[in-house]
Amino acid sequence: MKKALAILTVLFVLAAITGCAKAGPKVDSNVVKFGVFEPLTGANAAGGAEELDGIRLAQELYPTVTVNGKEYKIELAVADNKSDKVEAANAGQRLVDSDKVQVVLGSWGSGLSMAAGPIFKDAKIPAIGLSCTNPLVTRGNDFYFRVCFLDPFQGTVMANYAFKEVKARKAVIIREVSNDYSVGLAKFFVDSFKALTGDENAILAELNYNTNDQDFSAQLTQVKSLKPDVIFA
Repeated sequence: MKKALAILTVLFVLAAITGCAKAGPKVDSNVVKFGVFEPLTGANAAGGAEELDGIRLAQELYPTVTVNGKEYKIELAVADNKSDKVEAANAGQRLVDSDKVQVVLGSWGSGLSMAAGPIFKDAKIPAIGLSCTNPLVTRGNDFYFRVCFLDPFQGTVMANYAFKEVKARKAVIIREVSNDYSVGLAKFFVDSFKALTGDENAILAELNYNTNDQDFSAQLTQVKSLKPDVIFA
């Protein structure tokens, strides 16, 4: 994971440097300042920490990059969006106004990326999502890019596997209702699975839980009674 992020980050440095000449705040022309926009506290902290580790590894391996004979130093400005949409907007604004970044990397969590997307768009600063998979992150925003697959792709692949390999015809969904990623992915699985089975009643139940829940006995008791062919969770 970390090595992959390091390679991806370095590849996107080239595009970022090119774009910075035309957009964003004016800074030292020998430095490219990356804003690291991640949830380092809160519910998504583990994912944010993974991405930050990968980005820091990339900087350690490649502290400078040379383009057209000119060497640029890579600097990082880290902003914790705290796994919260309001805080994400605030963190994005700080990266633009205070840190004067030229490029943004992140965020883990599509909802957090969408919260700050308009800010980066207005500032004309390119943002690169390393793992945000919701299609809405980049839709209508010419300054937000991604390097990973989308939720519709993941949901469709899993529905195909359940239908063709597992031979499932009835499914139960268990989703983290307070998590945009979980809700979105479940939706695309449901849509694809119903289409494959040709049965609008192929989903026996959609059961919810919250981020900090530790007791799932109620959901599992209901699953047991419904006897699905497959559980998507």
